[in-house]
Parts: sequence; structure tokens; C-alpha cells
Amino acid sequence: MGSALKKFCIILAIGTVLGVAYGARAHKDPSGPETLRSIANVEQFALQPRSKLVGCTVRGAYPDPECTPGAIFAYATKEEICVPGYSRSVRDVSSAKKESIYGAYGITSRSPGQYKIDHLISLQLGGSNDAANLFPKAAEPRPGFHEKDEIENYLHAQMCEGNITLKEAQVLISRHWLEVYNLLH
Repeated sequence: MGSALKKFCIILAIGTVLGVAYGARAHKDPSGPETLRSIANVEQFALQPRSKLVGCTVRGAYPDPECTPGAIFAYATKEEICVPGYSRSVRDVSSAKKESIYGAYGITSRSPGQYKIDHLISLQLGGSNDAANLFPKAAEPRPGFHEKDEIENYLHAQMCEGNITLKEAQVLISRHWLEVYNLLH
């Protein structure tokens, strides 16, 4: 399959995931990025405050929504985020904060590479360093944190190329990254 056709099919499939997830109606013209924008009901996506600080549990590929509902830098723009080095310039998660997150999820010991403290909404998609956006993501079982990183990179590229909006990318990574991963694989 040609690269352009494969990209179109992936964008169309992501649009379908968004449409199903948000009850959007089907469109007759699956014309790529425009379809994504028209079927994504991001207005229904609202980040909630963190309502639980202990007793958190990972739920498959996703964190406990009461402990890690997600958080963003409210004023981050696509133009800022798409500048190389943006994520490095805003990354600020102390070792103490990481240990606090592990503790909230009941992880008292771990092997190197077994987990990483991950941003639910990645920095490269406007996510913040707030505890409400952090959780321990395991490497195994797959898809684990390495595969989520792949989807973060993919969605960042799609956003920076103008194929999806920043808000759509945030919805996809925080609520549907596993579906996007499955579409790409």
C-alpha cells in the first residue's frame, strides 16, 4: 500500500474511532482530515479534577480516572508545541513527585525499566506536569509505555501537520490511544 493511501486510511480509521466514541453521525465523504474535524465532538471532552490521592489502580492501558484524569497547560498552543525542544523546555517532574505517584498507585518496589511515570496527555500534546496527569505506566504487558510513546509521536506529527487539532490529539491520547495503536498495527 502506498504511503499516501496508508496515511489516508489511518486518518479515516482514527476519525471512525472518534465518531463512534462520541456518537457522531456518519459522513458520506470520507475526505481525510476534514472528516476527523467534523466527526470529533471534542466539546464533550472535559478534564475533571483529581479526586483520589491513594488506592489508585491501573485499568489495562489506562490509569485510574479518579487519580489521573489528565491535565494540560491551558495556554499551550499548537505553534509552541510544534517547535522542536518544546517538551524538554516544559518537563518538570521531580523524583519526589514520581515517588508520590508510585505510592498513590501502591507500587512500593520495581525493577529498572519495569515502569515509568508517564504523562497521560503527553507534553508534546500540551499535557502538564501536574500529578493529575501522571501515572506509572508499565512496559509489559504490551502495548506498554514504549508503544504509547509511539502513538504520542504519531499524534504529535498529525497535529503539527494540521491533520488533527490539538484538542483532538489530547482526546485521542488520553482516552483512545490503545485504539489508535491497534489501528496502526
